[in-house]
Amino acid sequence: MSGSGLDLAFDETQQAVADSVAQLCREHCGDDALRAGAGRFPAGPWKALAELGVLALGTPEGQGGAVEMVAALESLGRAAFPGPLAETFLACRLLPEAERRALALGERIVSVGTPPLLPFAPVAEVFVEIDGERAWRARPAGPIEAVATLGGEPWGRVRLERQAELPGADEALALHATALAAYLAAAGRRLVDDTAGYARSRRQFGRPIGEFQAVAHPLADCAIRLDGVAALARAAAADGPREGRLRAAAAGLAARRAAVAAAHTCHQLFGAVGITVEGPVFHVSRRLMQLAGGAPGEAWARRVLLEGFDVPRDRSEP
Repeated sequence: MSGSGLDLAFDETQQAVADSVAQLCREHCGDDALRAGAGRFPAGPWKALAELGVLALGTPEGQGGAVEMVAALESLGRAAFPGPLAETFLACRLLPEAERRALALGERIVSVGTPPLLPFAPVAEVFVEIDGERAWRARPAGPIEAVATLGGEPWGRVRLERQAELPGADEALALHATALAAYLAAAGRRLVDDTAGYARSRRQFGRPIGEFQAVAHPLADCAIRLDGVAALARAAAADGPREGRLRAAAAGLAARRAAVAAAHTCHQLFGAVGITVEGPVFHVSRRLMQLAGGAPGEAWARRVLLEGFDVPRDRSEP
């Protein structure tokens, strides 16, 4: 893969990563398991992912960099794999070696975000607070109150005490944006493909509903936007967190919007069955919606894009 050219296809090694992760997802994280495990941390699949070396990608100890990370996340997104994936890659970029190794090995879980509501806080041992464009190692300053969420993840309400600011937040946020974009693009495309399959079989007025422009055109628009996000994520990964930060910022922002648009469109085309918990796609769309609106938010990406296009920051204010 080359970030300077137009060829963003994975090489043999990167494709092997994607294929290995896809096989792991089929074995440990099928749709039935996702529905049954809603609200709980996926301890078994998470450990299997760590043993495969996926959580160590992009770290000095790992056998692969940002492109391999994106290859893995495309397969994980396609499977709607749960857990703090992008957050773990961010934390591994920020934390010292001992804590980084524990996260990469699946021995500890990280919660990354902005209090008081934090993802995976009830099961986390490591806490990283994000405040706009800065990051701190933190610890709970009181009890953690479990909170139910749309995405079926174990969140918590907690007050954090900052311990020390973590250097390297800029590169870590770039890596997070790239990881999130790769995951959301793949999960969104899976949702669009499932909806297209439904549209080919569902008939109205004697024809498959997919033949109507009011169905086909919105799905095509979603697919184009998501494919663009996937290309941006691959290009950002090929350039690296430092050189590819502008592409990473663009990918992160575009991914959030494309994911929400895909969820809304596909729910509309499925009808009521699209938003039922036991339905065919809600376990995917609920995760899309949760991640698209989650921390670290858009402050870092907006700053990078404004600076990249020489726009004064005060002009971004409403």
